[in-house]
Amino acid sequence: MSPRPPAAAGRAEVLAALSLAIDLGLGQPMEHMLRAMLLGMRMAEQLGIGQEARGRIYYASLLAWIGCHADSFELAARFGDDIGFRADYYLIDAQGLPMLSLMLRRTGTELPPLRRAARRSRFVATANTAVRDLIRSHCVSAGQLATRVGLDPGLPAILGHAFERWDGKGLPAGRSGVEIPLEMRIAQLADTAEVFLRTAGAEAAVAMVRQRRGTQFDPELADLFCGHGAELTAGLLDGDPWPAALAAAPRDAALSEADMDAVLAAMGDFADLKSPWTAGHSRAVAFHAAAAAAECGLPDVDVGLLRRAGWVHDLGRMGVSNAIWDKEAELSSMERERLHMYPFLSERILGRVPGLRRVAALAGAHHERLDGSGYPRGLTGAELDAGQRILAAADYYQTSLEPRPHRPAAAPQEAGERLHAEVVTGRLDGRAVDAVLAAAGRGDPRRRSGPAGLTARELEVLALVCQGKNNRDIAAALFIAPKTARNHVEHIYEKTGSANRVSATIFALDHGLWDRSANRTESRE
Repeated sequence: MSPRPPAAAGRAEVLAALSLAIDLGLGQPMEHMLRAMLLGMRMAEQLGIGQEARGRIYYASLLAWIGCHADSFELAARFGDDIGFRADYYLIDAQGLPMLSLMLRRTGTELPPLRRAARRSRFVATANTAVRDLIRSHCVSAGQLATRVGLDPGLPAILGHAFERWDGKGLPAGRSGVEIPLEMRIAQLADTAEVFLRTAGAEAAVAMVRQRRGTQFDPELADLFCGHGAELTAGLLDGDPWPAALAAAPRDAALSEADMDAVLAAMGDFADLKSPWTAGHSRAVAFHAAAAAAECGLPDVDVGLLRRAGWVHDLGRMGVSNAIWDKEAELSSMERERLHMYPFLSERILGRVPGLRRVAALAGAHHERLDGSGYPRGLTGAELDAGQRILAAADYYQTSLEPRPHRPAAAPQEAGERLHAEVVTGRLDGRAVDAVLAAAGRGDPRRRSGPAGLTARELEVLALVCQGKNNRDIAAALFIAPKTARNHVEHIYEKTGSANRVSATIFALDHGLWDRSANRTESRE
């Protein structure tokens, strides 16, 4: 590593990279949201919309689905493959029988026939409530995440309309017509039209928009697209949309170093929220990696780069279904192969931003091993520099401290022994391991007392909520009645201003309450 400062980057550039991670969670190829945004901006130009509103359309189109990953745990629990479900969602006019058919087709796919039929029968009885709760949770999460990455204060309210429909049959509020912000009406049409344009051609995209005119889509916008489809979509699928996307961006000033850190930390939380098993993981890895780099005497610039790489090393998680991340049984060879690609996805996402290319190289190698047995590229010691070795050790240590569906967490001493065993086998670097363990021994000084008037018992309950536990699970874990558990959860939400698991987790992270090593109940990472 060399002590050169990272290049400056604009907010639009960094958030365009974030949109690539969102694409993965939607079951779409990278650059889907970039092209959808360009289509939306072309529509805005045709409509003569002013610059300020165009800026909101830009970010609403890029990040319309920023909350999609946050309900992946719940979505996968109901419908199996969360990514596959979202990909199928684009293909239907999502209301009434088409939506119910999709949900039933996806319900219980992993179960034997009789149990699958029983699961589907139960789902039909609760479908409306279940879907409404999922979408309400999604909208809350989208607004919080938009705020955390520094978007305009008006954007969260716009993103909260992602599932509303022109005909009023959407969720969560059933708003209709011009009650839905114009920015979201444009983003909705452009998002879906891009999928049909790319997969079936311009005629299919126009036919889909015409069919959904006045139901899902604003009739005026539908008429604009159908009447000017050739002009609006010209060259949209040709080449790399990245340069055009940056050229269309609002003229934001370059991010300061502090602002860049804040956005990258928020992006790390974004990745971790995909599964309750990984909440807070990236923050902890960033702490261990930066502290270990300082322990090794690396320059301050390199310490900062490793901290940033720790925050965002898992962005590629979006490309792997929760059916894999949250699986208790042993993974199949195909599932393992899919999982082994996610560091490459992290590197590709981050590498689009010139000022983050060194961070990308660090993040992409955090599962590589000195003996060539790591992934995704099987690099060997001669190909791994000091920073990559430190990040690999920091990630391995923190992962060992965290429970996973298929194994319990390790105590710090046991995690340290595992690290030393990896050195003996020639997989991890001894100096990097010693630095990580020395830094870990000093501890993370984040505050872990009870803010917002939370009691000691409520802190225990909050930790279980963050792990995705329901009231029955919390009651069993703490030997209390389910009603008592429910009351604790309600009090926690009231005190912290939380509305769902994701916002409760964000509260815990922001107040230094999330410590996996304190929640113990062969790592896949």
